[in-house]
Amino acid sequence: MTTTTSNDVTGWGTPAAEEMALAAQNVTVRFGGLLALSEVSLEVPAGGIAGLVGPNGAGKSTLLAVLSGLQRPNAGRVWLRGDDVTGTSARTRAQRGLARTFQQPELFMGLTVREHLVVAYRARMSRARLWRDMFDPRSLLPPSTEENDRIDALLELLRLTRVAKAPVAALPLGVVRLVEVGRALASDPHVLLLDEPLSGLDVKASENLLTVFRTIVDENDHPLSLVIVEHDVAAVLALSDTVFVLDFGERIAAGSPEEIRNDRAVQAAYLGDTAAQEASDVQPTGPGRDKT
Repeated sequence: MTTTTSNDVTGWGTPAAEEMALAAQNVTVRFGGLLALSEVSLEVPAGGIAGLVGPNGAGKSTLLAVLSGLQRPNAGRVWLRGDDVTGTSARTRAQRGLARTFQQPELFMGLTVREHLVVAYRARMSRARLWRDMFDPRSLLPPSTEENDRIDALLELLRLTRVAKAPVAALPLGVVRLVEVGRALASDPHVLLLDEPLSGLDVKASENLLTVFRTIVDENDHPLSLVIVEHDVAAVLALSDTVFVLDFGERIAAGSPEEIRNDRAVQAAYLGDTAAQEASDVQPTGPGRDKT
């Protein structure tokens, strides 16, 4: 894929485009007089990892909210596994196979690691049973063999088996983020949105989490697509198959990690025009602007 500033989805409406795991077409979002996103498009194939980067205030969080159903766009469309889901809720998208994590982990501090995964599994696979569990979440009903196998496999995959019975309140941030990823995966999604999963982690914890992300894509039972929003651009470039770059609400580039690394528009967004001209091969690292 070559880098491009065009926001059009190549071949939109063709079988190839409709088979994308997740796609957005010309998404525009306004907050009063503020244009947060302007005709932004992206495409994520089944089994692919897409990175979404840009300086603070570029519109990354807003786009993630649109993709997940938490923010309704003023214009544009969102497609999930071939279905137009633009007008659907976050709950409906979750039922159709989309899951996400958040910048700040939103977990139940009194539940153990395993109980978090069990609740998430039952929310998708056994909702009637979950309603009974909610009366007393500390005494979850005995699991089925299928549920046990799924949860055990996830704990092993995420390297959480040894802390499965520990309450999440007693765990370090790096492990807590793994628990949140596990909870998202327990619903057996086809698309997983990751909102700054490396935030607050040290180098070792970040490397471990990146390894887990690649593993869950390579070893999942069905094609799993990831969209990762992250300030650590080097990590995104190392992990992603395709990278989309936003700046001031517009998509300024899309392409392979190598193409993004050498893109002059990307360098200018992170470094400023003058610095980009002087260092065309600089690895992007972001400055600060107010977040959108």
